[in-house]
Amino acid sequence: MTGKIMPRKRAKIKTEKPKKEPRAKKPKKSRRKKIRPLSYLELSYFCGQMALILKSGISSIEGVEMMEDDFSTGADRQIVEIIVETVHLTGQLSVGLAATEAFPDYMIHMVAIGEETGNLDEVMEALEEHYSREEQLRQSIQSAVTYPLIMSGMIIAVIIILLVRVMPIFNQVFRQLGTEMTGFAAGLMAASNFISTYALLFVILLAVIIIFAFFCVKTDAGKALSRRVTRRFKATRELNDRIASCRFADGMSLILRSGLSPDRGFELVAELNEDKDFGKKLDKCRAKMLEGTSLSDALHETSIFTGVYSRLTSIGNKTGSLDQVMGQIATLYQDEIDTKISNRLAVLEPALIVVLSVVVGVILLSVMFPLLGIMATL
Repeated sequence: MTGKIMPRKRAKIKTEKPKKEPRAKKPKKSRRKKIRPLSYLELSYFCGQMALILKSGISSIEGVEMMEDDFSTGADRQIVEIIVETVHLTGQLSVGLAATEAFPDYMIHMVAIGEETGNLDEVMEALEEHYSREEQLRQSIQSAVTYPLIMSGMIIAVIIILLVRVMPIFNQVFRQLGTEMTGFAAGLMAASNFISTYALLFVILLAVIIIFAFFCVKTDAGKALSRRVTRRFKATRELNDRIASCRFADGMSLILRSGLSPDRGFELVAELNEDKDFGKKLDKCRAKMLEGTSLSDALHETSIFTGVYSRLTSIGNKTGSLDQVMGQIATLYQDEIDTKISNRLAVLEPALIVVLSVVVGVILLSVMFPLLGIMATL
């Protein structure tokens, strides 16, 4: 008996789709707080500590680790930690300084030269003197700018108070006596009314002036603008030239003490110059040196150094002590700059006081004389 064999139904096998595994979250990168650049005083302190450590026969790695123990918290601690970590990986202090982004390129380059030539202790000592002199220059410039601004602000404030607060009182007295202010006093009263009416405008103008002042002091573009403006005046132009010459001599002294040749040192210092007019002199000096002129003669012919400074450079070039002579020239320039600024401030202080006294006296007398005349007729 034959029977039909019924085909078996295939059982449907449920295939479960593999569940997607959740993606592992990428670890967030540790964001390091941006470290502010160190000031000249902080750079001088750091270089002085490193110079003392290296002269004691301690290696740069051990020296930085010793400095790490001195800082418990704060940005200084973070800087030293980065230096220690990088120096352990690379074995070079210059790379560690660059990793922090808190040290200037000039210092990093000089430290690299010191490591290559094997006289890092002398380089650090020279850098300490260099940044100490830069701090003195900064303080001299700051005092030359800050004091006149404060005195000028005081004069303007006193004049505004007299016009806005005192003049209306006198005007009320005149009206009570049945008369009005005339002449110069009337003009001052009109100025008082104008200032009171547009007080908000003057506040905005003052805010703009303050913002512009911060722009000129804190930004590179503002500093360049300030230099262009000060170059137009003879007194400030001469002071800027002396400051540029002081920095040039100081930089040459530092580089020559590091073991580099005068020609190579000149190139490095010229790259750091920020004064365009002084940069033109450096370009002319470099051209003369390429023609075969000695460094001392080229500096004299381009008026970078004149008089005693030029003769000192010539003597240092002949005796082989150009690094010491450049340091001496930088010190002499620093003393000359401080003396000039002190003398000008000594003249400016009584001059501003005289201006303040004259302005206040004119405002009060312009009101008092008419008032006394009216009182005499009563």
